[in-house]
Amino acid sequence: MSKLKGKSLISITDYSKEEILQILDIAEEFEKNVRQKLLDQYVVASLFFEPSTRTQSSFELAGKRLGADVMSMNMGNSAIKKGETLIDTAMTLNAMHPDIIVIRHQDSGACNLLSQKVNCAVINAGDGRREHPTQALLDALTIINRKNKIEGLHKVSSIIKNLFRCK
Repeated sequence: MSKLKGKSLISITDYSKEEILQILDIAEEFEKNVRQKLLDQYVVASLFFEPSTRTQSSFELAGKRLGADVMSMNMGNSAIKKGETLIDTAMTLNAMHPDIIVIRHQDSGACNLLSQKVNCAVINAGDGRREHPTQALLDALTIINRKNKIEGLHKVSSIIKNLFRCK
């Protein structure tokens, strides 16, 4: 896990097949230990620039169950309304020293831009029409849990198939 610690998750294609399988193994461990404080002392900032009930609440609940301090920013009441840019927001957040920023943004590439401006891991919870890597990982984990494999299955979405065509 040390190789993955602190690494951002912007695009599924940034990871090798082995790293993806390692992430899925870690996810299963977290699931088994959901009430243990595995993220104690971590601060997670949650930035959702567009509505997302399932993704936002899933990240927040998981963070809290794992012991993280979760800060959910209400983007509807943020300085974004007054014209603050994503880079301005990134600089403000960076000064708060979060360990992880979870971001969902309507513009493709916004998560990547944010990750270049902060000193912590960034998790892409969906950026425009580009990518939703956490959903792809969740889909893969669900398929593995139900079918015990992914490779060789014919009715698997192209996103899941692409998981195993990475680096």
